[in-house]
Amino acid sequence: MAQGIDGEGEPRSVSAYDEAMDALSSLITKKNRSHKYVADHRFDRMFDYLKILDLEEQISQMKIIHVAGTKGKGSTCVFTEAILRNYGFHTGLFTSPHLIDVRERFRLDGEDICIEKFLEYFWWCWDRLKAKCSDDMPMPTLFHFLALLAFKIFATEQVDVAIIEVGLGGKIDATNVIQTPIVCGITPLGYDHTEILGNTLEEIAGQKAGIFKKGVPAYTVSQPPEAMQVLKEKASQLDVCLQVANELYGNLLNGLHLGLAGEHQYVNAGLAIMLSYMWLQRTGHFEVNPVDLTSGLPEPFIKGLTTASLQGRAQIVADRAFDIQSQGDLVFYLDGAHTPESMEVCANWFSLAVKDHGQERCSSTAGDNSRKDSTQILLFNCMSVRDPQLLFPRLLDTCAGQGISFTKALFVPNMSLYTKVGSSSSSPPTGSEVDYSWQLTLQTVWEDIIRNKRGLENVDPVSSVSEYDDDTSVISCENSMVFSSLPLAVKWLRDTVNRNKYVRVQVLVTGSLHLVGDVIKLVKKQF
Repeated sequence: MAQGIDGEGEPRSVSAYDEAMDALSSLITKKNRSHKYVADHRFDRMFDYLKILDLEEQISQMKIIHVAGTKGKGSTCVFTEAILRNYGFHTGLFTSPHLIDVRERFRLDGEDICIEKFLEYFWWCWDRLKAKCSDDMPMPTLFHFLALLAFKIFATEQVDVAIIEVGLGGKIDATNVIQTPIVCGITPLGYDHTEILGNTLEEIAGQKAGIFKKGVPAYTVSQPPEAMQVLKEKASQLDVCLQVANELYGNLLNGLHLGLAGEHQYVNAGLAIMLSYMWLQRTGHFEVNPVDLTSGLPEPFIKGLTTASLQGRAQIVADRAFDIQSQGDLVFYLDGAHTPESMEVCANWFSLAVKDHGQERCSSTAGDNSRKDSTQILLFNCMSVRDPQLLFPRLLDTCAGQGISFTKALFVPNMSLYTKVGSSSSSPPTGSEVDYSWQLTLQTVWEDIIRNKRGLENVDPVSSVSEYDDDTSVISCENSMVFSSLPLAVKWLRDTVNRNKYVRVQVLVTGSLHLVGDVIKLVKKQF
């Protein structure tokens, strides 16, 4: 077993990291991303795991900010970490999911944990748990282990502040072993993971409010009335002072822009400001009245908010397959939206971004480039537990309201495997390994919606099947295509650009953070 690191601080072998990824993969208990959740006593076991790792006291001494919610958890946590880091604090940040490398989940002072430290802490936790676990108390599930690993990393690294994002829900989330946070936050609530959290906003809010701790202050944002009522009731029961954070006013940034794009980020930034303020106040570092934060922000707040970064959220990446003159002819607009509410937010961001990008290209280029037309294409996948009948109309209607429409929708299975925690050396499934029946369902729904909007009768959506790239079928319809792999879809996009020298292709990639991560790996040639 490749345990720890050698005397020089280098991995003992090239395969050491892959060995750790294989070990992590063995903790995956669900067969696929949409596998039905079964409630059990796994959360209660977290306290036993903490005892095995001797982390109970260390967690109780950590100065933690704990954040739950449906939308914007990661963004809020990233903003908060950046603010406190710019005050000079040694920060730890735990978020999920990762897009390319599992180490993204563990940030120290704004940077992903290095491979050497990751391996050292990973095997330390793994060996102790493996030695103590049994049939009666099996090894933790994947997310539970990652949460335990985060606590071990932050405790040993002696961070000044640990910002912890809830994985799912709150009440029985693995991170909710935190008993004495400094402050808690609840981001915007909506319908997501209803198969686990409940079918009403009241039920969902009740799960999220499970992170409230007796007497610990909490902040939230403007919520739907039925959700806000539940949050208030839960807070009252625990003597929690629950306050609503206002959306950030852009003029407080001294002419700068938020580090994360999109109008919705001003809500997340407003919450991050109050979480940071309360943490600073309760740890004896800050004496500014919160009212003052509405008229002017201290410099560390401004710097943190304007330099924060998070992959896969309103991110724009130009394809690198073209020469420098043609870069910008194929541009990917990446956002991991996967709920009806976030789909609308994503559509608003994309519509404004493609317009701004087109204007920038026209003003900064000369000759043929400045005369290029733009076309918008959707590259989409989502989990089968999500309802495309709710997602697609929000996306299409919001874009249409901004004068944007899609010439094609491309549906692809994810390149990453749910049953494998990937690393840089992992390879995607190919050929017969791929099941893309769900993508055919998405295509059918898309075609029906488009035809209904045009006042046409619904027909068999599969109008033709054409061979592409020797042995792979592409299911082509009037308004959409299903590809058996993401690399084939990207190849088709590149071929389209090469065939049409006067067209700039703008691709919205959304529906799944896993798909977004796969595209980043492929387009940035990191795969």
